[in-house]
Amino acid sequence: QVQLVESGGGLVQVGGSLRLSCAASGSIFSIFSFSAMGWYRRAPGKERELVATMPSSGNTKYADSVKGRFTISRGNAGNTVYLQMNSLKPEDTAIYYCNAVSRGADYWGQGTQVTVSS
Repeated sequence: QVQLVESGGGLVQVGGSLRLSCAASGSIFSIFSFSAMGWYRRAPGKERELVATMPSSGNTKYADSVKGRFTISRGNAGNTVYLQMNSLKPEDTAIYYCNAVSRGADYWGQGTQVTVSS
């Protein structure tokens, strides 16, 4: 089993920045087998959508709506993932979820609220 814990959400004004963090704990074998880590979000009344994903090998992918504003990165140990969010807009308001994929299984964090006020 793997547990993902997010932190760093909060209330920010339009144009501001936030940095989300996600740390994985639990099965060392599963964590070492992470094929990708990423971030999703669910805005009020909308479906969950991909924000950014960073595979262990391959290209990083961003949603078109965040390209140029958000940057995903992973820690050297491979069990952390970050999302630097700049130039935040009201439409970025959502619950942000950390995701990790390991040996065909998806793991999710509990989510962290990001609210951008205008």
